[in-house]
Amino acid sequence: MTPVRTPTVALLLASALGLGACAAGPDYRPPEIPKVATAPFREAGAIGVDDAAPASSDWWKLYADRTLSRLIEDAFRYNTDIRLAAANLRRARAQLSEARAGRLPTTDLSASYSRQRIGADQIGPASGRPDDASGADHYDSDLYEAGFDASYELDIFGRVSRSIEAARGDAQAAQATLDGVRISIAAQVAQSYADACGAAMQADVARETAAIEGETRDLTQRLLDAGRGTQRDVDQANVLVEQANAQVPGLEGERRAQLYALATLTGRPPAEIDAAASRCRAVPKVQTLIPIGDGAALLARRPDVRAAERKLAADTARIGIATASLFPSVTLLGSVSLGAPKIDDIGKSSSFGYSLGPLISWTFPNFAAARAKIRQARAGSDASLAAFQGTILTALRETEQALARYAAALERNAALARAAASAQHAAEQTRQRFDSGRDNFLDLLVAEQNRAAARQALAQSDTNVADLQVSLFKALGGGWEGAPAPLDTPPPSSESQGHMAATG
Repeated sequence: MTPVRTPTVALLLASALGLGACAAGPDYRPPEIPKVATAPFREAGAIGVDDAAPASSDWWKLYADRTLSRLIEDAFRYNTDIRLAAANLRRARAQLSEARAGRLPTTDLSASYSRQRIGADQIGPASGRPDDASGADHYDSDLYEAGFDASYELDIFGRVSRSIEAARGDAQAAQATLDGVRISIAAQVAQSYADACGAAMQADVARETAAIEGETRDLTQRLLDAGRGTQRDVDQANVLVEQANAQVPGLEGERRAQLYALATLTGRPPAEIDAAASRCRAVPKVQTLIPIGDGAALLARRPDVRAAERKLAADTARIGIATASLFPSVTLLGSVSLGAPKIDDIGKSSSFGYSLGPLISWTFPNFAAARAKIRQARAGSDASLAAFQGTILTALRETEQALARYAAALERNAALARAAASAQHAAEQTRQRFDSGRDNFLDLLVAEQNRAAARQALAQSDTNVADLQVSLFKALGGGWEGAPAPLDTPPPSSESQGHMAATG
């Protein structure tokens, strides 16, 4: 074979460099977001919100509830879903480091010693032997060798660069996913806490109602004993008492269920109920207008939007990776070797050898399969673009819906508060009129029923307002900024954190 002369090698290398003036595949450009998507929210004028102030990054502090803040901090550190997302982020970053290592040369260091024996008959006729006069039947020799090989792929067609771009996009998407999990867990903690407090409050209302209705039943019993009432009146009053009592077990069961959820959300067994949360008897409330900002701030803040955009960037880079497989690879090869029959001779000029030169290799691919992979990569990029645009619409929709529902819940809650006050006043007036003989027992019974229903509806409405507040905070996308890093260590014991074991 005729050796390739140095000018020919240089010409081939220059040609390859000329072909690879730019990386294969399209360069990524972030998609434009329509201006209408960044405008103020349509529901910005809803009651209970402030669109002039930016959304809060630690919204749970607006409740001024130390127990809630502590529970969310515990969830950030010990929740298993957050730890899982953090592990996925570490893996994505390690894959990015692996991709970046493609820019570094590959090296190989070797050292060897061999002793060789050659039989005299393997050399040839006696006259041709190197030491024929000795009459030896074999010849021994030693060889000491050390070598260093290096190869470096010239990223002419951008395979390595696109691989780094894709890995970087995946890592940034994993970071955004972790932030999104943090928001979701914080919202779950807040809602479970509010529901536990709300169930306790509703159970207390039911007990108070049962106590009031019990007083009415005792009154009717005394009237019956005095000959002024009927057994039917006593039975009807007892119906109200037992209806109120019947609500308590279900509400207490729901309270305990939410406390179990809080325990697992903070990385603890369900039996380790948080003592402070267990003592909560009133739904936490935000006493100020909720800051919401505008659509532009929302899209910049929401982690799911950021994750979708980064996935689009990664999938766009994968088009270049697939395209680069159509082109040859150019590798610079170099080696240095030392070899001598005696170890003392290693390092002398006579033991030194080297080689250096480019290697242009082109494994002709199955072009049909290669182009099919390119089409697959383009389709994946198109799908990611559609997902990104859909994520923007989802973020806007969820926020508008949350604003509409929250405003409606506030209006309903205000109306129910007025109704409860009126029902309380009416019941008090009716009892006074009944005691004076101006109203009959049926009037008193109806008034007591109305008061019980109004109080229970208001308690349920308070819980619903708290849930919708949290849903709004979740839709606004804040809560991941400044979150502490998750810990792989187990959470502190229940004794040191004021927890208590569940007793049923």
